[in-house]
Amino acid sequence: MECGRTAFKFRQCTLVTTQAVYGVALPIILALILLEAILGAKRHRAYYKRADTLASLGLLLGNILINALTIGTVQGFYFYLYQFRAFEISALLPLWAQWLLAFVAIDFVFYWYHRASHSTRGLWAIHMNHHSSEEMNFVVAFRQAWLGPLSKIPFFLSLPLLGLDPSITMVAGVAATLWGVWGHTQIIGKLGPVEWLFNTPSHHRVHHGTNVQYIDKNYGNLFIIWDRMFATFEPENETVVYGLTKNVNTFNPFVITIMGWQTLLADIKVAPRLADKLFYPFAPLEWVAPVGTACEQESLESSAGPKGTPSG
Repeated sequence: MECGRTAFKFRQCTLVTTQAVYGVALPIILALILLEAILGAKRHRAYYKRADTLASLGLLLGNILINALTIGTVQGFYFYLYQFRAFEISALLPLWAQWLLAFVAIDFVFYWYHRASHSTRGLWAIHMNHHSSEEMNFVVAFRQAWLGPLSKIPFFLSLPLLGLDPSITMVAGVAATLWGVWGHTQIIGKLGPVEWLFNTPSHHRVHHGTNVQYIDKNYGNLFIIWDRMFATFEPENETVVYGLTKNVNTFNPFVITIMGWQTLLADIKVAPRLADKLFYPFAPLEWVAPVGTACEQESLESSAGPKGTPSG
């Protein structure tokens, strides 16, 4: 097989594919899950609860199904965009540097995608599925939203347009995603100097916390440097309370998937103006459409001063 778009030449044409990455990573992940369960039993800590684990696996199955149905189209779209790349990165950098740049760029884009997923209604309706567990274990990492693969496209399309070869970013993306699994655990403590550069279990426990100081912190997947740079970093200083500020109280993966959308659609339905209805999916989480009828709202706006407060 010639090294091309689905496999890559690394030194003497060593084949690096997404299948190869899964082949190495999945046995390690399964061993970690088994180790975590054994340690939990030994420490008399219930890291795993049957219903919660089944809910996570149900969400994972939906995510896998959607990904299987769309991956060909999505990859084709990225290769199409790659024709319009701004830079010939493959000609400017050696292969090892392209891989390194891919991991850094993927994590940087993921930081902003992840941050947007916590701050806009539409993306939060998707992403809240991942935070719906009140547990923290390796299986929670697989509590993936069904529409997650599609919600990332508007952010990650920037990579082929910049000039990063989709052949590389697709595999690096899988590897980066699997890296994120190890952060979902309570059996690994703080890791000293590693904590300054990389996203560790301690950092990611904070991200899943509902403690006031932990909410909307530590968005990075591979690196924690973006959080340090953009003021969203918080160290783990007190015991983390996992879940949502208003927990879902269900283990049904379908219900968990649609409940955020139900709330969003209900708010869209009662919004008085078409502009408000269209804005809702992109609105901040705390935003609420102005009350009253469309006519009342237009009347209020027409009498408002320059700061949006009634004049008179």
